[in-house]
Amino acid sequence: MATRTQVGTNVDYDKPGKQQGYLRVPYSHNDAGWANLLIPITVINHGRGPTLLATGGTHGDEFEGPVALMKLARALQPEEVQGRVILIPALNLPAVRAGKRLSPIDGVNLNRAFPGKYNDTVTGLIAHYLTNVLFPLADIVMDIHSGGRSMIFLPSATLHRVPDDNQFAKMLAAAKVWGTPYVFIYTDIAGEGLLPVQAEQMGKIVVTTEMGGGGECNPRVLKITERGIRNVMIQQGLLEGELDLPPEPPQTVAATDPADYIPAPDDGLYESFYEVGEEVRAGEPVGQMHFPERGDRPPEPVIARSSGILICRRGPGQTAQGDCVATIARWVDV
Repeated sequence: MATRTQVGTNVDYDKPGKQQGYLRVPYSHNDAGWANLLIPITVINHGRGPTLLATGGTHGDEFEGPVALMKLARALQPEEVQGRVILIPALNLPAVRAGKRLSPIDGVNLNRAFPGKYNDTVTGLIAHYLTNVLFPLADIVMDIHSGGRSMIFLPSATLHRVPDDNQFAKMLAAAKVWGTPYVFIYTDIAGEGLLPVQAEQMGKIVVTTEMGGGGECNPRVLKITERGIRNVMIQQGLLEGELDLPPEPPQTVAATDPADYIPAPDDGLYESFYEVGEEVRAGEPVGQMHFPERGDRPPEPVIARSSGILICRRGPGQTAQGDCVATIARWVDV
């Protein structure tokens, strides 16, 4: 029985060869009553093997994923593939067009919209289609993120500590071949409804990333991203070839305690004392807040509540109370 969804497509997921088409998401608005949002999708199907679903642009201000996947979608040919590859470089297309984290159409964060509903806003319809059509097709789900405009990350392959040990082992193995300096095990601190959590709950091998950030498409980080995508495809049997790994294996770190995520205590200008990758100690300041409206007010220290490595820091100086200004991760053996 076909899944009931409002999203359509002009590609056939079972057809051999290479197809480039669109997802059609209903989007009726004041200027066009019968309009659709057309999200580009590439499907490459050849031989026998697993299915990879790879997405970028879940947040529209994270650029390495869309660029890397667009380049792959143009270059990859069917004869190179054993299995099926589904590429959606700009999953949240309205947000990518705007360069914003959230969709300007409905103000919704796609990475908090899962599983979505049949009757939903545009963002929820996208989430519903992935949950009910694409995730069931996939064996591996890859969702490429960076820090966006607000955060700067050490380039890391990321994953949750899922309850199923076998699933976690497969996810960790895929993360370790990405070629990033760090594998980062994290917890969710800003709501539910994440794309990777939905895929994890459906038993998929899920690999996500945090690739730099600061609102740029850094050439060094983009190279790591492109290399990582191909490494995972080789490791999963979709491509032939040798893994392209750096000389040193990745270090595995974790930030699974809310205390590892440090919020700004007040509005102001944030000054970080550390760059990502440096070690910090609990009880010591990682930065300080300055208050431009009060020249007589001294800076307020922002204190680390745990010890470890600074895996992520605030990008823009201008900071609102409650914004995450630092994330501290600890080395773990897994």
